[in-house]
Amino acid sequence: MIKVTVFYPYQEGVAFDMDYYCKNHMPMVQKKLGAACKGIAVEKGILGGAPGTPPMFIAMGHIVCESPEAFQMAFMPHMAEIMGDIKNYTAIQPIIQISSIKV
Repeated sequence: MIKVTVFYPYQEGVAFDMDYYCKNHMPMVQKKLGAACKGIAVEKGILGGAPGTPPMFIAMGHIVCESPEAFQMAFMPHMAEIMGDIKNYTAIQPIIQISSIKV
């Protein structure tokens, strides 16, 4: 199993519409990926490691799939629509990582 994580780095004064992300964007991604998507999760950053510091990431979206190939085959036909929706909830440039789930 793998997890695709989309990180949105915290940027002072840059908006992130968490409501839209959770209620519209992530369900749309899950629907587009179909059976390749085994689950989704969203995290909202609230604090950094030191008291009173901002979080490293304002949000993180997670998609669980069987393999990188399964994700890519499901994602590529919808990439333009999925990536094009980002403007509806933030101006932050996302960082994407694919990880192997170990535990």
